[in-house]
Amino acid sequence: MSQSTLDEEDLLGEAASEIRADVEENMAAARSELPSAEAIWAVDSENTLGVLNSLKSALDTGDAAESLRDARKWFMVGERADAFEDPDALEAELDEVAALIETVEEAQERVGELASTVPELRSDLEEANVGGADGDAETETEDADETEE
Repeated sequence: MSQSTLDEEDLLGEAASEIRADVEENMAAARSELPSAEAIWAVDSENTLGVLNSLKSALDTGDAAESLRDARKWFMVGERADAFEDPDALEAELDEVAALIETVEEAQERVGELASTVPELRSDLEEANVGGADGDAETETEDADETEE
């Protein structure tokens, strides 16, 4: 083997190590951007809308999708260069992170929709005087007006 072949093998081995490190770092970055279980479970607010807005904020994935994209990019390069001992396991891990990001983003979207619906619903219920003391008080006032006439 010539000296240039050894240098190329060394460089290829070095590149493979760097690619593995890049995939792992980007995947770790994607995971770190995801909200913690505690952040989405424990919210502090005095009303439903505040709870929903807190939850929506807690469900922010930040740069997780971008970090995952970078991890996938380096994974593809590394896979073609045969840089991984078990590429199937690593790809499965990337898929798990992608599915988790998608689930969190969908949940955030649903919470956002609900947060915009709740004030409208409250307003509609107030206008319709459905349930509660307001509806009863108004009925009593109408009854009193009718008996005075």
